[in-house]
Amino acid sequence: MIFRLPKSRGAAEGDKRNLLTVPMLPLRDIVIFPHMVVPLFIGRERSIHALEFAMGQEKHILLCTQKDPRKDEPREGEIHRLGTLAAILQLLRLPDGTVKVLVEGKSRAITRHFLPISQFFQVEAEELLESWEITPETEALRRTAIAGFETYTKLNKKVPQEAMQSLVGVDDPGRLADTIAGHLSIKADEKQGLLETLDASRRLEQVLGYVNRENEILQIESRIKNRVKNRVKKQMEKTQREYYLNEQMRAIQKEMGEKEDLKGEIQELERRIRRKKMSGEATGKVKHELKKLKLMSPMSAEATVSRNYIDWLLSLPWQEKTRDKHGLEEAERILEEDHYGLEKPKERILEHLAVQSLVKKMKGPILCLVGPPGVGKTSLAKSVARAMGRNFVRLSLGGVRDEAEIRGHRRTYIGALPGKIIQSLKKAKTNNPVFCLDEVDKMSTDFRGDPSSALLEVLDPEQNFAFNDHYLDVDYDLSEVMFITTANNLFSIPPPLQDRMEIIRLAGYTEVEKHLIAEQFLVPKQCLANGLTKENIQFSENAIFTIIRQYTREAGVRNLEREIASISRKVAREVAREVAAKSKEHLVKVTSQMVPKFLGVPKYRFGRTEEADEVGLTTGLAWTEFGGELLHTEVVVLPGRGKLMITGKLGEVMQESAQAALSYVRSKAESLGLPSEFYRKLDIHVHVPEGAIPKDGPSAGITIATCIVSALLKIPVHRNVAMTGEITLRGRVLPIGGLKEKIMAAHRHQIKTVLIPQDNVKDIKEIPARILKAVDLVPVDHMDEVLKAALVLDDPDSLFKPVPPLVAPDAVYGPVEPPTAEIQAH
Repeated sequence: MIFRLPKSRGAAEGDKRNLLTVPMLPLRDIVIFPHMVVPLFIGRERSIHALEFAMGQEKHILLCTQKDPRKDEPREGEIHRLGTLAAILQLLRLPDGTVKVLVEGKSRAITRHFLPISQFFQVEAEELLESWEITPETEALRRTAIAGFETYTKLNKKVPQEAMQSLVGVDDPGRLADTIAGHLSIKADEKQGLLETLDASRRLEQVLGYVNRENEILQIESRIKNRVKNRVKKQMEKTQREYYLNEQMRAIQKEMGEKEDLKGEIQELERRIRRKKMSGEATGKVKHELKKLKLMSPMSAEATVSRNYIDWLLSLPWQEKTRDKHGLEEAERILEEDHYGLEKPKERILEHLAVQSLVKKMKGPILCLVGPPGVGKTSLAKSVARAMGRNFVRLSLGGVRDEAEIRGHRRTYIGALPGKIIQSLKKAKTNNPVFCLDEVDKMSTDFRGDPSSALLEVLDPEQNFAFNDHYLDVDYDLSEVMFITTANNLFSIPPPLQDRMEIIRLAGYTEVEKHLIAEQFLVPKQCLANGLTKENIQFSENAIFTIIRQYTREAGVRNLEREIASISRKVAREVAREVAAKSKEHLVKVTSQMVPKFLGVPKYRFGRTEEADEVGLTTGLAWTEFGGELLHTEVVVLPGRGKLMITGKLGEVMQESAQAALSYVRSKAESLGLPSEFYRKLDIHVHVPEGAIPKDGPSAGITIATCIVSALLKIPVHRNVAMTGEITLRGRVLPIGGLKEKIMAAHRHQIKTVLIPQDNVKDIKEIPARILKAVDLVPVDHMDEVLKAALVLDDPDSLFKPVPPLVAPDAVYGPVEPPTAEIQAH
């Protein structure tokens, strides 16, 4: 609404000034002239309030330009006082919160007072009225201005042609000047100066000056564009002509057999050779090869081979290396951050870093991480690279049969390539990366050579400083590379190759370690991978233990991660459905009771051994490349003729263990209370279930012997007792390997007591303390001790009856005399 205040402050009664109270809208970098219709986009909150107020009144608003367009909240002194009083024609609210308004300038107005309103600018303004008179001079200015503006519209394509039509019939010089000024591409300050020029003739004269100036600039721009256009056209014609002539020259050279085609490429190779730092042998080789290349025909196959060879030599990192980070605390923090447990590998890596910080040059160690799948061998190698600040490169050797995969092909044909070692170093771009040779135990041998033998030179610290690839045919220094190999078992790795490496065993994780790994690493990783947050899914402690015990049975955590990922995907599906329905945050708390809902029926039974102590059923312990496992062994006694039957797909070693066990039992028949000829009328059947799985190894002797004794004497075996160890014909218990993995397998299956060979007591210190508290280890040295501990007996000492010797020793050998003093001294 427009308020006319004849007695407003500063206006005495009878004052002729036309004072209006209107909202004011500050503008950025734009000046609105009277009689202009302009769309404006308004985003500032105060400006929107001013528009809303004006729309509620008489739709009048004062448009003034800011002095500094960068100000978001201009003050009173930062806005020009003279502006344009305008009427709002249309207002449209946009989806992004801004407002589009169409305004029409009415007249000039000057701000007299700012009223104290905080929501927007409201001012008292005085409308300025103009008067004009046509004189010959004014008419001449008008005609000249119209002609100049017509020229301007022809030169400036951005001005619409309708602008000239709007000037037809305009006699008012002030309105003519304002209309032309609104279409000119001049600065806002210059437009503000025109707005503040109240004299119509003077304003039209200023506008005419701006029009002439802009016309000169546009004419100069047009001339520049024409010159550039002609120059570009000539350049294109020249380029096309040169291209045509070059193509003709190449065709002539091809017909004549000339070798100038490689001139530019050879010059580039020469520049690379000068810049590249290589060994003396490699530098001489590449220069000699380049000299041969210059003499070859560019289209020949030999030239292609030489070019590829030179490129390989120049692409290898001969002396480029990364600087190691010798901060032990930082390296230890990174290793602990990436991996839980694995104390022995971490300790060895930190020892290497400590030694390297004390010596200037150290030959790269060859570490071999041996353990079941999923325990983190490859990821540990990545963490080593991160802790040392080196580049990481990985090469999988699984299924490699060709020796050329390691040592490269000889340059006798076009498709020859260096070996995987050299290719990986080119990819690493440094000569001291952490090099992971994965699955070193999965290599095989055929007529193309033995790749494991080719690795001997790579992994021997005394030889790999001069590794010779068949393709390069020059020595390459591998001594600064830190090689880390991984394997599931050592049986398939040749002994000479094992001798080059330092073996570090990763036995696997306990339940508590798996729970911590799942809680700290696997759950956050799978939540991130499936788009979930802590507000969407939470795993209880019992839920993770349920997954570990009833849905996985492994030494590592790979299957555990798969099961967690499966639950996360199902929860993600529910969350996505809730998001689509636009409901509130959806949180799923995974408890042990909910795990079967997500994963189905449990795959394994936990904490349940045999229902009762059984006759002829013994629990043995076996080591596999997937970790330790229980090996239930059964024996039944049948009427027969003394035949020993062995089933279960047992290997030769286990079959011999069964025969040795039976021979021991026969030798102990009388002391065990068995008839001396018992085996003549009985058949003994030894069976190890899961017959489709091959089984072999030197640790099942005491298990089979205990089964046979239990079946013959009809005495049950404790269901909570497991055992491992080899037996001799005299009943001695021999040591075995893989004790830690076997004890951990017993712990996973809730076995309370484990019988181990006496000679394996030294290996107990490698077993975690929490497992030793849960499992009772009983060292045994003889089979008699095994039977007393394993069989269910009221009085274990009554098992063996004293047997008198068949012949008195004195009758055979005579009286035994004590040793002489000389023998005792000796």
